[in-house]
Amino acid sequence: MTPRPAAANFNDWAGLHRLIIDSFAYMDGIIDPPSSAHRLTPATLADKASAEHLYLSGSDPLSGCAFFAERPGALYIGKLAIAPHAQGRGLGRAFIQQAETLARRLSLAKLQLETRIELTGNHAAFAAMGFVRTAEKAHAGFDRTTSITMEKPLV
Repeated sequence: MTPRPAAANFNDWAGLHRLIIDSFAYMDGIIDPPSSAHRLTPATLADKASAEHLYLSGSDPLSGCAFFAERPGALYIGKLAIAPHAQGRGLGRAFIQQAETLARRLSLAKLQLETRIELTGNHAAFAAMGFVRTAEKAHAGFDRTTSITMEKPLV
């Protein structure tokens, strides 16, 4: 299914929460600190959707989601989640294509995302879609790199 902007009347916040938790579960025990997905609730997702662009794929159950946030000069891709049953079918790439379309419509010059340092498979997947590593950061309380920023210029 092609990702699309969430309908104005979307209200399956519990289903969206379940999608994100299920999709990010593989990270448990691999990344440190644990994923911020664990701090999300259906209510915080509704708030996030009111401030950002929520794109969805599938329905009952949802097969994927992404939040796109406008930043100076960039469209930030956050909480890109693909349900385990829908992985490996190009849905992640389809969300990135939707982000590119939206960024161009908003006259933003690049896409930006963050991924954890331990998730080297994600680094490779995003690099294959044209993203390059532009920064490293450490979460509060850590003296080592815990995540990297990747960007894709839209020329």
